[in-house]
Amino acid sequence: MEDARRWLAERGVVEVGDGWVGVEEPERPLTANEIAHSWAGEVFTDERMDVAEQVRLAFGMLDLLDDYWVTCEIGFADRGPRGPLPADVLWDGYRRRLEADRDAEAVTYSLWVDWFEDRSTAATAFAEVLGNDIDHVVAGGSDALLRRAGRVLACSGPVPWLVKQKAYDTVVRLPALQVPLFKGLLAGYHDVYGDLEPTAALALLARLQLPADTPHLPELRSVLAAGHRSHYRSPHAWEEAVRASTD
Repeated sequence: MEDARRWLAERGVVEVGDGWVGVEEPERPLTANEIAHSWAGEVFTDERMDVAEQVRLAFGMLDLLDDYWVTCEIGFADRGPRGPLPADVLWDGYRRRLEADRDAEAVTYSLWVDWFEDRSTAATAFAEVLGNDIDHVVAGGSDALLRRAGRVLACSGPVPWLVKQKAYDTVVRLPALQVPLFKGLLAGYHDVYGDLEPTAALALLARLQLPADTPHLPELRSVLAAGHRSHYRSPHAWEEAVRASTD
């Protein structure tokens, strides 16, 4: 983060109190989003650094600004003419922030819409942020690993079922991950790119020890039992399940 702060200062963007200004117009505050749009992509044109250093600096800028657009520029660089980015550095950057005891909304949103909803990247991304480590998580993972797993599960709805099924089957036994797993199942049904297999998902749902008044639990159980794969394939099924649960 400090490297990113210095890098921005070299370009005339400095922190003042709780905000940011440009030295050329110090009277006009800058938002984190403005800075991200103006400078996050420029990190990958700084030839004083090699590509791995650029990636680390970009993640430092993400820590500093907490703005989703920084993750967009990382993705553009990965898919750009100098890409792909070094996989070890790229995915270590995601994993570390998923494990951190701080807000990770920009990172989880990036995973969801930029990596998991894209069928060309979903399998690799899911493996890197959770799938490859799933046995370690269950065997006695640290709080940080459980935090990462929970965050990934909650946004994993768009990941193809065959890619995520082993992880789902493995974590269902862990009480700390049952709510995030439920969120993943729910999103797998509702997300426009969601993917689940009704019979297998229903079996997982039956193993979750959730409070009976968990929002959307009876509705999800009902549509899965009826064999529905997606809200968008059966748009009236959910409405019927809602009505049935309130009768």
